Amino acid sequence: MNQNIKFLTVCSALAIFSCSGNRIKDTENETTSIPKALNEVSLTDEQFKSIAISLGSLKKRNISGSIKANGMLDVPPQNLVSISAPLGGFVKSTELLQGMHVNKGQTIVVMEHPNYIQLQQDYLESKNQLGFLEQEYNRQLDLANENVNALKSLQQAKSNYFGTKAKVEGLKARLKLVNINPTDIETGEIKSTVNIISPITGFVSQVNVNIGMYVTPTDIMFRIVDTDHVHGEAQVFEKDIPKLKVGQVVHITLSNETKERLANVFLIGKEITPERTVRVHCHFVGEDQTMIPGTYFSALIETGSNAALALPLSALVNFEGKHYIFVEKDAAKHVYELKEIVVGATDSGFVEIEGNESLLNDFQNKVVTQGSFELLNVLKNAAE
Repeated sequence: MNQNIKFLTVCSALAIFSCSGNRIKDTENETTSIPKALNEVSLTDEQFKSIAISLGSLKKRNISGSIKANGMLDVPPQNLVSISAPLGGFVKSTELLQGMHVNKGQTIVVMEHPNYIQLQQDYLESKNQLGFLEQEYNRQLDLANENVNALKSLQQAKSNYFGTKAKVEGLKARLKLVNINPTDIETGEIKSTVNIISPITGFVSQVNVNIGMYVTPTDIMFRIVDTDHVHGEAQVFEKDIPKLKVGQVVHITLSNETKERLANVFLIGKEITPERTVRVHCHFVGEDQTMIPGTYFSALIETGSNAALALPLSALVNFEGKHYIFVEKDAAKHVYELKEIVVGATDSGFVEIEGNESLLNDFQNKVVTQGSFELLNVLKNAAE
């Protein structure tokens, strides 16, 4: 009997202790601080003292700004030439390789085709016929002045003469297209090949043919680039366009180099691309023929000093790839709110905050300038 009473007493005690333990655990859960929103953090008095938070305001400062941009080296249109065969034909010979230097007027490819022979033959026949038709026209003109012949004969002679003359001029122009001098073939010497020469001095950037290949007038056989004036074409985003001015200094770093090259803004494009960028034409300080068109680069465009709303860099925190600041919401309860902002240029430990001047009043003496990083850690821990 006594043993049963003792057993019941122990079980009752265990049950009471278990219930008491559950009540203690529930109480702890009720007193745990859970933030009402993920963009707010509430500190205890001890946390507030340990973090040593300092508050400040947005202030207007002169910020020396810069614009980040990417781009590619290019040359003016007149410095890049595509070589084709105006009348088509077969490639008989060429010695060009990519990277080779060529001079203006140098023969770069020899072409052959039966059409070249036919063209010269047609020119010689038409040229010889033109002399006879000219004499006949003059004879009919004299007879018409003496009222000897019919007007129809004069008109027919005139039509034949001027029609053949136009044909001769057209054939002469076609001969010049393939670099055949009409006066050279009037002696009866007909060529089976034609030489295509380089119109500029430069370097061969493309070779698209081989010996025996047939090309049409639309096929590009070679590309020749003159690197005497390589410039930079930078792509600047739409939001930065108002900051651009002709003459601004540009710091350019090529993708295959580590040193900076200096340039100046020469032209600013007037059309926005589908990627919401505008092209900025930059001229380098000093020409360098070793630069290769098509090379990518990164650039910093100096925009000068502008008055802007600014905060110390210590006020900013990065969270999930965006920029934020903490703003005091309740001083008595130590509640701080996380606000997303858009930043601009940085200068001497300060960063430009983009927005209108209404922010001066909204954030007056409420922006956390020291302790932002610690507040972000508290916010992350609370969210977890």
